Amino acid sequence: MPLPTRLAASLALCAAALASLPLHAEEAPRYNQIALRAEVSQDVAHDLMYVTLYSEAQNDDPAKLAAEITASLNAAVDRARKVKGITVQLGSRNSYPVYDKDGQKITSWRERAELRLESQDFAALSQLTADLLGNLKMGGMNFAISKPSRKKSEDTLLKEAVSAFRERAQLATEALGGKGYKLVSLNLNSGGFRPLPMQRMDAAPMAMSMAKGAAQEIEAGSSEVTVNADGVIEVQIP
Repeated sequence: MPLPTRLAASLALCAAALASLPLHAEEAPRYNQIALRAEVSQDVAHDLMYVTLYSEAQNDDPAKLAAEITASLNAAVDRARKVKGITVQLGSRNSYPVYDKDGQKITSWRERAELRLESQDFAALSQLTADLLGNLKMGGMNFAISKPSRKKSEDTLLKEAVSAFRERAQLATEALGGKGYKLVSLNLNSGGFRPLPMQRMDAAPMAMSMAKGAAQEIEAGSSEVTVNADGVIEVQIP
């Protein structure tokens, strides 16, 4: 037999042998599978306070303007660093030209630079903000949940989510007339947190009330932390 013919015959025999083998790699089909979700949530009080202050000025000499802004920020940073428990960070800083009424000639320059403060001590940060408003302006005040508080809440909710999933799995099994179920898969995920509605105060009135030197009473509010349990069960029906 010529070599090409023998090779073709060998390949044909191999293909036939492979075709006759059982497909052990194929997974047996599964029946009576149900996808379920259980979600649990908890209101967690905000324990982290953020304040954004800024220095803004205008001058026809950009060098003098930059020096003025820098001096204002440096003074605020030095003062903030003396307060225990306050995290100090410089924010965005930008400058832009101011044109005449025809929009053709630059008449001066305007610059703005931010200072961001963070603390879990609301009273200390509120008082520091009131003190700094003599030279800076209020950009905003926000509240959040700190990482340790969020993790503690999520750890508690994780256990509750598993229990809630088991309850739903049992209810689904009974509804289908099953004698039991097997857990096929289960995924636990944090759904993040959603700030709950609360009364908000605009930066301008807030700044006016704090500029008098007195710390403002703080109502930090809370956020809703959620954990989801998504899984698949296989119901055993008699």
